[in-house]
Amino acid sequence: MSADAFALLGLPPRAALDEDTLQSAYLSATRRAHPDQAGGDATLSADLNAALETLKSPVTRLKHLLDRHSDTPWRAVPLDSALMSLFEKVGPLLQSAQAFLKKKQTATTALAKALLAGEEMRLREALEELGVQIEDAWQQMESQLGPYDARIIAGDVTVWAELQAVQARLAYLFKWRTQIREALLGLML
Repeated sequence: MSADAFALLGLPPRAALDEDTLQSAYLSATRRAHPDQAGGDATLSADLNAALETLKSPVTRLKHLLDRHSDTPWRAVPLDSALMSLFEKVGPLLQSAQAFLKKKQTATTALAKALLAGEEMRLREALEELGVQIEDAWQQMESQLGPYDARIIAGDVTVWAELQAVQARLAYLFKWRTQIREALLGLML
């Protein structure tokens, strides 16, 4: 998004943004800009929709915040031990899910499908358990965004490198969460 999503919605640039505040700002702005309203503007309305989508997720919100308000160059962000532990579980489990789905697709008889039921249940439970761990890590990281806002307001230039690391870690978690959900969906089909 080329425009400043925070400015479009009349919000100060922040790392932490609760959903109610975001929705309230969005609804207020769209009431005036909606093309069906007198004086409405379809382009502005589309920009407001894009701003909402950008600011909804902490991953895209932090990326947008960094793009708009920081000159910190991009750098690779190493995984901390907790995320590395999750990563070491995600890869093999997703590979197991893919291998199982191939077996499931080739099972044509009722007996062959029944013989896979136990393996499918174990795989589903493992994916769900890992999904909970990823969600917990996501919630923990998201809950720690608030203190960064005070540092942004204070003009602390060191905050940007830290936010870059947080954004990268949230991006990893988002990707893994999506992959786990897709694997679970594949098992249901």
